[in-house]
Amino acid sequence: MIKIAITGGIGSGKSVVSSVLRMMGIPVYDADSESKSLLVRDKNVRSQLIALLGTEIYDETGALNRSKMSSMIFNDKDLLAKVNAIIHPAVRLDFDEWVKQQKTNIVAFESALVYESNLASYFDGVLMVCAPLETRIERAIQRDSSTRELICSRIKNQLPDEVKLERSTWTIYNDDVHAIIPQVRRLLLLIDKK
Repeated sequence: MIKIAITGGIGSGKSVVSSVLRMMGIPVYDADSESKSLLVRDKNVRSQLIALLGTEIYDETGALNRSKMSSMIFNDKDLLAKVNAIIHPAVRLDFDEWVKQQKTNIVAFESALVYESNLASYFDGVLMVCAPLETRIERAIQRDSSTRELICSRIKNQLPDEVKLERSTWTIYNDDVHAIIPQVRRLLLLIDKK
């Protein structure tokens, strides 16, 4: 089974490319939504987070207090690294279990943090989804109902696109100039020849 990672900066259109892949019969694991789920449903992750951040990050119903956790780790890179050291291995294990259930010869893993979480070598190749910076900012502002300042702050916390592009195996441009579906078709042909 061929495992590919899909990455790209905020607002680049990773989810659009993932949707096209799903339409073409390729299952895609959404690491962002699955990691949020693991924070609540994985007892090991919960106990490690409580030990690190305190019991107040979960409320009396067991729901994660996301704003509390975010406020604790947002400006503390050491604490963020410790939280990621709990979450990233759990996501990878969950992905491994998910892969076992798939019946296709190609599966995909969508995550903005493939390189930041040192997962790239785990895959047969990494697909970088690119879009111009201003386009990405505008998309993220609309999607997240956020401010330009917050989006730019989040972009600064991600590995620069130039670095990701240099390290990636394939590239898809989601720039409102290049059509995505033909690019995905070409990608799948390349992967099939691997």
